[in-house]
Amino acid sequence: MTNSTFNSTFSRLMGRVLGLLICIAGVTNATAQDKIFEDKLGAGDSIRVQVFQNPDLSLETRILETGSITYPLIGSAKLAGLTIPEAEKLIAQALKNGGFVQLPQVSVTLVQARRKQVSVLGSVGRPGQFPLETANARLSDILATAGGVSPGGSDIVIVTGTRDGKPMRQEIDVAATYLDGKNVNDMVLAGGDVVYVHRAPVFYVYGEAQRPGSFRLERNMTVLQALVTAGGPTARGTERRLRLNRRAADGTIKELAPEMTDLVKPDDVIFVRESLF
Repeated sequence: MTNSTFNSTFSRLMGRVLGLLICIAGVTNATAQDKIFEDKLGAGDSIRVQVFQNPDLSLETRILETGSITYPLIGSAKLAGLTIPEAEKLIAQALKNGGFVQLPQVSVTLVQARRKQVSVLGSVGRPGQFPLETANARLSDILATAGGVSPGGSDIVIVTGTRDGKPMRQEIDVAATYLDGKNVNDMVLAGGDVVYVHRAPVFYVYGEAQRPGSFRLERNMTVLQALVTAGGPTARGTERRLRLNRRAADGTIKELAPEMTDLVKPDDVIFVRESLF
């Protein structure tokens, strides 16, 4: 095979590969755009409107509470409740019907979806407000964007918001989503939702313990495990005759004599007694 033949064959092959890559990129981009187009514009969204070969009609504005924008030549245009393609079609039709542009090619870009933000508060890496990038953004997506639950944060996450015009509040066991395979816990969020991560529950150990103090309460922790977490009894202490103070539902404090296999509850106080011998 001559060099010229090899170069020609190689060029055709690379051309086909390049064409294939472009097609794949186009499909991926189209899929991403479809996710955006599934959602609808609403009050508070910032958009950019451009008309091909008509730079004077370029405009960046915010959709008012009435759901409308004021656009050059056509005046008020109600865009809230429309998808991006529908908004493009509406503006193009108005420009054409008014005789301003014969064949308008309108492009609408969502600059910032203010109404589609979620607030994340409490024990996370980066508390703040975060946009919902897609219509199906889930709790795990937003928690990851916020830096995840901090080491001192609880496994239980509280989500509040509005659904169908009614207040909504849910307590989500995030750990169970992955430990127990409860994927239903990974709920889809909506604009205006507030995600709150409280501090992790703790228990307390005092008396003749090696390291008295407060400790994070792990899932299904027993009294024995709690005692080990505190370093166990001192040379003067004993694991026998432990006392546990627990707050009852009515707010009173009850003193219990726990077994080592009993489960510890949030805010339990364990007292390690001094050995009698």
